[in-house]
Amino acid sequence: MITTNATDFGPLQILIGSWHGQMGTDIAPDPDGTETNRFRERLTFNPVRPFSNAEEQNLLSVQYHQVIYRINDNKQIHDQCGYWSWDAETDTLIHSFSIPRGLSVVAGGQVTKDKKSRFTYQVAATADSDQWCISQSPFLTEKAKTLKFEQLMTVAGSELNYQQSVLVDIYGRQFEHTDESTLIRVA
Repeated sequence: MITTNATDFGPLQILIGSWHGQMGTDIAPDPDGTETNRFRERLTFNPVRPFSNAEEQNLLSVQYHQVIYRINDNKQIHDQCGYWSWDAETDTLIHSFSIPRGLSVVAGGQVTKDKKSRFTYQVAATADSDQWCISQSPFLTEKAKTLKFEQLMTVAGSELNYQQSVLVDIYGRQFEHTDESTLIRVA
């Protein structure tokens, strides 16, 4: 990827680089109730050349890749690729991503910066929205349908924290699948 000026990325600039976390918590659905897993992860953000949509909307974007491993057996349990994009004119934050289970999300929201230079990124999407939506394979729609996605991510200096919630219709009930983690910038 080519970028001409790293300062062009506005509130996404602080994300660029590699982040590692060792103490994440995943609370997932299980046929018999709930499964809790501790995990470690690697999250890498790379700048993308600024671009426009329909010669009207100008977006700044970073591409990312997230890989998560369960701590107790070192098994990879998650792989996610996507983009965080920001439209400065409308102050709109876009988080688009896919996971290889047959699920894609386009979530929207806002980014804010407080007086301590802490950035907060907040996005949401629902399966029934025509704007910020969730698309999934026929298998997932029938067996493990994602109804809602929400994420809150905060970055302060070299520390990134996130909490996310995914409402899933699985095993004959609705379940709030949550993940939270703290990562440290390593590069």
